[in-house]
Amino acid sequence: MSEATDPAVDIISRLVPAVLKALYALEFTGRHLAPHTLQELIAAVAGRDTLLDEALRASRALDWPERLAPARDCLERAAAAAGEGLGSLMAAPEDAQPMLAAYRALRTYARACEALYPMSPHLRPVSQFFLEPAAREDKDRLAALAAIDPLRDDVGTMHVGGPAGTRGAFSLYVPEYYDPERAWPLVVAMHGGSGNGGAFLWSWLREARTRGFILLAPTASGSTWSLMEPDVDGDNIDRMVDEVGERWNVDVTRQLLTGMSDGGTFSYVLGLREGCRFTHLAPIAAAFHPLMMMTMADADRVRGLPVHIVHGAQDWMFPAQLARTAEQTLVQAGAAAVYREIADLSHTYPRDENGAILDWFLKT
Repeated sequence: MSEATDPAVDIISRLVPAVLKALYALEFTGRHLAPHTLQELIAAVAGRDTLLDEALRASRALDWPERLAPARDCLERAAAAAGEGLGSLMAAPEDAQPMLAAYRALRTYARACEALYPMSPHLRPVSQFFLEPAAREDKDRLAALAAIDPLRDDVGTMHVGGPAGTRGAFSLYVPEYYDPERAWPLVVAMHGGSGNGGAFLWSWLREARTRGFILLAPTASGSTWSLMEPDVDGDNIDRMVDEVGERWNVDVTRQLLTGMSDGGTFSYVLGLREGCRFTHLAPIAAAFHPLMMMTMADADRVRGLPVHIVHGAQDWMFPAQLARTAEQTLVQAGAAAVYREIADLSHTYPRDENGAILDWFLKT
């Protein structure tokens, strides 16, 4: 390695760990965020922005070799987004609406991941970050992922119908090791109110890359899902799944519809109707009312339907009793419903539950 390259290598060795630590801090905050935990979480992640800011300033001050310009762009954009998120999080208590400010701060996580992900074939720590924890020391897996042509067509992350987050469009991840000779399970993951599929994709990509399934993250046509007019977004999602099925080999016997908050509620609205194509439902932090069974659900569809419900005991937006009622109502109607209530979870997305949901989905 030439001396001219050494300073850039040193910057990479500083910048990558700082970015990853910042992303883990944002993940931790997102998982445990609640009105009563905000100050404690800020104290727990304090200082992560200092190392990140120092590494980013050093990178911007360095005259990088031209051949490393793409790596510089990825790492600096990821660092800037993660640093913005941490800075905004620290300032959230001073906002007139601290919780909303904290949620806004966490939105930078997806931007940082999208900027960083192209480095996963080239930097082992980045590749490990985008795998489930149990797979991060699997040397054969890491070597196989690193050997895949990063320019291979029709795999990786992509946005269809417009840039990430475009209303009525969708984001997609197809594992880089996709083989058209076999059918691949499909997970359709729906964001919460005011969110978008381009951001929510990153809540599931780690598992899709590790376990090998196609991940589709739609964006609602309006500010949230068409709960009162299910045909609006329901027909749109059907069109998206059809489009994906035309280009990739999708397993029609393994199709999971899941979502967070309003996305979880829409998984009930759409998933309990007659003719729904999805084989499994997994509503998370969702609202539910027994009237749904009378006005929207089809009795034959519900009978035997696998439904995995996840809810937080501390959910301040949709009380856990709604989820308990959902389980009871669905079981009485003959659904194969299971319920997981998480003692320390508020109204936020529990990424640590993805593995259990997938174990259930792929085995039932």
